[in-house]
Formats: sequence, structure tokens, C-alpha cells
Amino acid sequence: MAINRETPLEISHDEFKRIGYQLIDMISYFIETIEEKPVTWGETPSQIQAILGNGALPEAGTSASQIFSRTTELLLNHSLLNGHPKFLGYVTSSAAPIGALADLLAAAINPNVGANILSPMATAIEKQTIRWLAEFIGVSPTYGGILVSGGNMANFNAFLAARTAKSPKRIKESGLVNSSPKMLIYASKATHTWIEKAAVLFGHGLNAIRWIPTDASNKMNTQLLIQAIDKDKKRGKKPFIVVGNAGDVSTGAVDNLSEIAAVCKTYELWFHIDGAYGMPAAVLPRLKDLFNGLEEADSIAIDPHKWLYAPLEVGCTLVKNPQHLLDTFSSHPTYYNFNNQFEEPALNYYEYGLQNSRGFRALKVWMALQQVGKDGYIQMINDDIELAKLLFELANRHPELEAVTHNLSITTLRYIPLGYLHDHKMDEAYLNNLNEKLLNELQHGGEVFLSNALITEKYCLRACIVNFRTSKKDIEEIVEIVVHKGREMHQKLQRNEVTEDMDKKNR
Repeated sequence: MAINRETPLEISHDEFKRIGYQLIDMISYFIETIEEKPVTWGETPSQIQAILGNGALPEAGTSASQIFSRTTELLLNHSLLNGHPKFLGYVTSSAAPIGALADLLAAAINPNVGANILSPMATAIEKQTIRWLAEFIGVSPTYGGILVSGGNMANFNAFLAARTAKSPKRIKESGLVNSSPKMLIYASKATHTWIEKAAVLFGHGLNAIRWIPTDASNKMNTQLLIQAIDKDKKRGKKPFIVVGNAGDVSTGAVDNLSEIAAVCKTYELWFHIDGAYGMPAAVLPRLKDLFNGLEEADSIAIDPHKWLYAPLEVGCTLVKNPQHLLDTFSSHPTYYNFNNQFEEPALNYYEYGLQNSRGFRALKVWMALQQVGKDGYIQMINDDIELAKLLFELANRHPELEAVTHNLSITTLRYIPLGYLHDHKMDEAYLNNLNEKLLNELQHGGEVFLSNALITEKYCLRACIVNFRTSKKDIEEIVEIVVHKGREMHQKLQRNEVTEDMDKKNR
């Protein structure tokens, strides 16, 4: 064996620089010209597979230069571009360029942010990032927490902390199966599906969820919440958590957080806020009243990879009393020598969540917060809200569009053909079918990417603007695209109906 080991994975200093410079040049050009590309190429899974190929695992290696050349072409020319100014689908933001560079730096250092000894600077940066996020949304910087992969995990972390805090002390030893009374969960029908996953995966079952109806604004009805809690307590059940929405996934509605907080205080329940999408809007002074009660939350979920424009993936669980996370997740096996290096206590993030090995998610958020500052985020978040409002207003004025809802940076609308009100053959079922097929056409066409929402049984097109590249011009063009494609789809469906009627007559 050679004294100086040479391995196939190593890349020489000069080659690393050459590949890196080429990659940065290509990414820079990609970002500069992104609006000239289609939002998506609309390729089918089989087409994508054919482009990628079906080759077997290679026996011999290929040069890094060749791999990067091919891979860059594959990704830049065959991906859905959520950084495109006309991508308004779901809650995936345009990614901050500084975040891409931060991820490269983080990967080069490759700290395991599970234990302080394995990641001294990364741990300190994550701690500071969490404190900044708490300050950003307007709660005490004494809130503690952890960065996770996204909304599901941020909410899961809080859910488990709530259960530990509100369950009998013997639950860790005896388990949920042997605990009584039955622990119950309260959430509105507008709550994201994470709550169903949590109930199933953590042993409560779907029947443990009490679905609280919403009012006309899609906000939880707190009077019905109180009635449900009272009824369950009289039956000997144990309510333990209420979930409030700060920007529900379909319409962006924010629950009356102060009312829910008061209910939780009265009944000694854990108050959790799912703010994965909408919580950053709490930074806007003009929306302060909308988020009243936020500071009463026992836990909050917020996703920087949504409305703080961080690259995927990064979510955050904030907890008013961080000890609840330690009570839930901390363990000290003999093979962990993580707490004996210094006289002062060490912050080990494996004790705050489900993961032991953890990547350096904080860096891209930490760097962007410094680059933009609070004022910069106020400007961008406010602009996103104003653009969503503009879309609502343009739809409301257009004779072939119905503006349905607008909350925060989410607008829902639908296409309605001219003369609909005078044609009784066109019922709600037809309009729902028309708008569903229109959405599919838009999502595959590449001009604009929207998502969907079902609002009072209406199938709607949903635009969620968490995109710092979207402009007034894009919104105006999107209205034109939706109307044009809506007319085409309506004509197509009408032709199909005529053909079907003729076929029936000829049978």
C-alpha cells in the first residue's frame, strides 16, 4: 500500500476549481435567464426515464467533469422551475441565490449538527438562527427550538412535545396503549394533513382528532371548539392539544389566535400554531392585529423554505419552554461522549428532535437573514401579498373569472365561461370539471404553474405567491393565460359533449 493514499473520490485542486467555476457560471446564467424558460417542460415520467436512461450500475468510474456536464444539462433542462416568476403553485418559494452558495459551503464542511462537539460553530449558528426567527415573527427570543426538514417534521416535533407535557408521567415507560383516558386532538378541517399523519403514526388514531368546523372566512369556530372540549371532558376523555392555523394551506386564512389561546389557557391545553406557510407575515406591522395571540403559543411551526425563500429543505419548531423538547427527545446512551468536554453545558441538537445525524440547515437561513435584514423581508413579503391582492382584483373584474378568496399571499379563483348564468346545462359539476382539466393543462403547459383548492365545493385555481421574482407584469399575463386556456378547454369539453350526444343517438 502506498504511503500517500490515492482514492477514486478525490478531485485534484485544479480540477475542483475548474469544475466549480464552470458550474457557478452555468448556475449564474440559469438564474439570469430563468424567466425565458418554461416553468416546466411537461415531460411524462416515461419520457424523463428515457432521457435519464436505464443503464446498470457502472463498474468503472467516470470523470467528475463529464458527470457534472451531463447532470447540469439534465437538471437545468428537465426540471420544474419553482424559481420561475410564474411559478405560483403550492408553497414552494423561489430559492435565494445566497442559500445555494450556503449549501455548497455547508456541504464542504459537512458538520454533524447533532452534537456540539461534532459541530461547534454550526451549532452556535443554528442557535442564533432560531433566536432570530423568534424575534422575526415577534415572540420572545427565549423561545428555543430546532431546525428540521419541513412543515411535517416541525409540526411533528411540537406534537410530540405537547404529548409529553400533557400526558401522564408514566407514558414513557408504559406507552400510549396502556395510558388512559384517551388523549384527544383539536384542529379545524382547514388544517394540513400532517395532523392526520401525527395521529396515526404516534398511536392516537384518526378517531382521536376532533375536527372543528370553520366559519365563512375559513377560520376555526372557537365556540364550537369550546363545546367539543366540554363534551369530551364530560365523557372522561383527555383533550391535550389545539392546533391553530396561521395561513391555512388552501386559502391562507389565519385563525383567531387570541381566542384559541384563551380557550387553551382555560382548559390547560397545549396551544400549537401551524405557521409553516403564513407565520413570516407576522413581521408586517400592518398585520400585527391579525396575529394577536401568537405570543401565547406553546409551540410554533415555521418553514424558512416557504416564505423566507430558503432553498429546500428547512423547517423550524419553536417552543416557548425548550425543556419540553428535552423531556421528549433526550437520551444519554453510554456510547455518546457528548457532554463531558467542557465545564459549561453543551447544546446537543439530537436532544431536541427525532434526528441524531443532522445536516447544517441553518447556514442558508442565517446568511439570508443577514443579507436581506428584517426590512428587506418586510418589503418582499408585503409585495407578495399585494401581488396576490392584484390577482384577486383582476379576476374579480374579469367577466370570465370568479375571484373566490384572498388571504395573505394566496388567491383562489376559477374560470367561468361567458353566458354561464344563462345556460342551465352548465351546472357546478361542469364548472368543477372544467377548472380541474384547465389546471392540468396549465400545470403541463409550461406558461404558468398554479395549484388547486376546493372552497365550498368549488374546484378553484390557487395561486400562492412566495416568489421574490414575480412582478405585476407576471400577474397580468397570468390572467390572460388562464382566460385563454379556459376558453380553449371549455370549447373542447363542449365539442366532446356534442360528440357523445351524437353517439348516443346513433346507437
